[in-house]
Amino acid sequence: MDFTFLELAREVIDLRSFSNLWYWIVLAVLWSTASHWVLGVPYDMVQRAARGHERSMHDLQILAEVNVNRILTIVEVSGVWATAIATFVLTGLAVLGWFYGIEFCQAVFLLLFPMTLVGAWSIRTARKLRAAGFADVPQHLRAHRIGVQMLGVIFIFITAFWGMWVNVRIGPLG
Repeated sequence: MDFTFLELAREVIDLRSFSNLWYWIVLAVLWSTASHWVLGVPYDMVQRAARGHERSMHDLQILAEVNVNRILTIVEVSGVWATAIATFVLTGLAVLGWFYGIEFCQAVFLLLFPMTLVGAWSIRTARKLRAAGFADVPQHLRAHRIGVQMLGVIFIFITAFWGMWVNVRIGPLG
């Protein structure tokens, strides 16, 4: 079997995303990471602080304040441009994916669109924390994490449903 480099690359990098194991691994890692790092704070630290561990509470307060200030500064400085670029990219992916039928664009859209919702939710939570004077940080971060997990369940279901539909309709091997 004599493969050229391009044939080998096409075999290894399969753009049929929904029948590719790597896509589902990326989806799982993406949502796992999004629900573990709550506003840039690891959730195990939130749990320890909520249980009354003083050092964890101190670290949580500092880390939450640093990350909230970082997020809100980015929003203030480049929020309009970031929103415009994200809207452009997501619209392009949606049009290419569903209007032109490019499965890879559908798959990337189903990864990125929910993460923009998580980002918007993070901005909302950051604003609430700053407005509250960083009072009861563990409670705010716990509520944020539950919301992210609920979004994850909804969008994993949507992605799995769409992926199964594509595989049944087209077939897993194209």
